[in-house]
Amino acid sequence: MELDLDSDPFLPSSQPESMLEFVNSKGQPATRSTTGGWTSALFIIGVEVAERCAFYGISSNLITYLTGPLGEGTATAASQLNTWSGVATMLPLLGAFIADSWLGRYRTIVYASLLYILGLGMLTVSSIIPSSSNSHSSFQKPLFFFSLYFLAFAQGGHKPCVQAFGADQFDQNDPQERLSKNSFFNWWYFGICASGGVAVVTMSYVQDNISWGLGFGIPCGIMMLALILFLLGTRTYRYFVLEKENPFIRVGRSFVVLARSWKSKGSCLVRETGDVNRLPDEDNTEPSAEEAKSLLGLFPIWATCLIYGVLFVQSSTFFTKQASTLDRRIGKNFQVPPAALQVFISIAIICFIPVYDKLLVPLTRKFTGIPSGITMLQRIGTGMVLSLLAVVVAALVEIKRLNTAKEYGLVDKPKVPIPMSLWWMVPQYALFGMADVFTIVGLQEFFYDQVPDALRSLGLAFYLSVLGVGSFISSFLISVIDKISSKNGKSWFSNNLNQAHLDYFYWFLAGLTCFEIVLFLYFSKIYVYRKKLCTYADV
Repeated sequence: MELDLDSDPFLPSSQPESMLEFVNSKGQPATRSTTGGWTSALFIIGVEVAERCAFYGISSNLITYLTGPLGEGTATAASQLNTWSGVATMLPLLGAFIADSWLGRYRTIVYASLLYILGLGMLTVSSIIPSSSNSHSSFQKPLFFFSLYFLAFAQGGHKPCVQAFGADQFDQNDPQERLSKNSFFNWWYFGICASGGVAVVTMSYVQDNISWGLGFGIPCGIMMLALILFLLGTRTYRYFVLEKENPFIRVGRSFVVLARSWKSKGSCLVRETGDVNRLPDEDNTEPSAEEAKSLLGLFPIWATCLIYGVLFVQSSTFFTKQASTLDRRIGKNFQVPPAALQVFISIAIICFIPVYDKLLVPLTRKFTGIPSGITMLQRIGTGMVLSLLAVVVAALVEIKRLNTAKEYGLVDKPKVPIPMSLWWMVPQYALFGMADVFTIVGLQEFFYDQVPDALRSLGLAFYLSVLGVGSFISSFLISVIDKISSKNGKSWFSNNLNQAHLDYFYWFLAGLTCFEIVLFLYFSKIYVYRKKLCTYADV
């Protein structure tokens, strides 16, 4: 059956009403007309919009809090934040395991939200201890870090399940809903970046100019509203039916079968072929091993995206510290908070996603026949190239900043703003935003689609772990480079950024990114998709 390329993806479906793999809130088979679709997805997107607003309202300005009220050095604070960010993006693996094995996505989201609210409440209390009781000030730092990691634990249950639960509202077997699911990942990221941009600007201003207690307390209130919104949509959702057999046990058995197959037949894990549309070998006498093969086949893609995770965390650490040294005045009286410059990432994403979804996708799919325009791996690779360009621009801007500091004799005066406008840093933020539209959204869709259906929460946790491990790598690199460069008398990450050399660090990251892109292109070429890529000729 031919499908009009210009048809509306929201047209009524011709598929059967009931879906055996989904139930409604009463435990009965879900129907297309009364559950799921964009009605349910918008509830869930709204929840994530609120949650991201709360999260970015906290995380975007932590470098300022650590180097300010808590008195940490620049390198130490950046390393601590990278470590926390790594933990926060690795814990979703645990949350996804719990959701896919026992609780299901809906209940995991509810329980995680309650813990989330508790963590934000403790973080708020930690920020007001010094002003309320000086005798308790020694508890401020331990309570702060405990609250921060408690928050990471709560997010670990919330983050992978909400997005997987949202994507579950669209049936992959229905042509119209399949197109809607492709758009869902784009508009999902649009929503969270819009809310994150607002949070970065407003919360950083409140934290820098009013109080940290209020700046941490507002996100706590926002998270309460998010939970209420999520519960309001309960009757409209489709709920994926958990399998009777624990999916992780089934996957474990699949690995056993695969190991036996290797031992007896010497079979290979990766089929070296450039045909991304090719199906798994139909002659395989051990079909249950395909599940293990598909999961192991994801590892090279995962590993070659880790440097992107390193670049991803720089905007909330060193970029923010750089911005704090510049002339950030707009008009005579208003000064932009350093962390607020991260809003340009969100602005770039908000502006580019409609262009991508409504212009680039329809244009490219006329040539490729693929509903998403380009393959998921092509999308990820395009973002990597843009991230390389962004870090090169960041290095050039940092060279300009250092030269300006020398020109005006400000090398030894770190508290004096450098006469260099904040607008110099906008291009690197904007390029990272455009890179995210390709790579981050591409990773979300790729890992959701390429894992077994029962493990989709885990699939999105895999995507988050790219950013988590990238944060750990960043923390490790900063610590090692700081020690080595300090022995020569000038740390690349000196507390006085006018004496530091962040430009060297950025060039180093650019070199790693080039190496990453080469490896990614190789493994993308030989990767075999778990499912045959759908084209319009197939529907």
